[in-house]
Amino acid sequence: MRKNKIDISIRVERPEDYRKVEEITKEAFSYPGRIEQGGIGCPYEHWMVHELRRRDGILPLSLVAEIDGEIVGHIICSHAVVKIHNESLNVLNFGPLSVLPEHQRKGVGGKLIKTMIKKAKSMGFGAILFFGRPEYYPQFGFVEASEFGITDCNGYNYPAFMAMELQSKYLSNARGGKYYESDIYDDEKNSESVKEFNRIFF
Repeated sequence: MRKNKIDISIRVERPEDYRKVEEITKEAFSYPGRIEQGGIGCPYEHWMVHELRRRDGILPLSLVAEIDGEIVGHIICSHAVVKIHNESLNVLNFGPLSVLPEHQRKGVGGKLIKTMIKKAKSMGFGAILFFGRPEYYPQFGFVEASEFGITDCNGYNYPAFMAMELQSKYLSNARGGKYYESDIYDDEKNSESVKEFNRIFF
């Protein structure tokens, strides 16, 4: 018997969605056995979403996924750069990507990613670089950043550091460059801010 196709709709996040999205993000990352990081307490991705909107996020690229009118997933993008000698090349970063546990493995995350890529390209962004699961993201066209000769900010490469050109040859002059994302992703640096947010959030 063929399973009924799930109707997933994607739209830009609105201010009235903010709390719901943060709750979804928290739940999505509250999986069993997660180890506490830096004394922050887990999860902390809901704080990242909250703070990205305020200072680093690109709100037209903060998208929600809905099923039957209910928000079940979210993705947000932010500004990042590749520094080559004394020059900086603007690129896009994304994450967190969140899907409620009961709606995972239904294509929600994939549709959010595909919509984000299409929208980012239409907005004129040249490339996306980010850190994620190397067994999952290549299906969307991501490759290891080492293929473009780009390292992380410490000069390292590994499978979880991935990239995608949105404009042909956009990263052709980035070889030897280092990638710098928002410091929002530095959990050690932001531990006190996270704790303060959690006191208000709960």
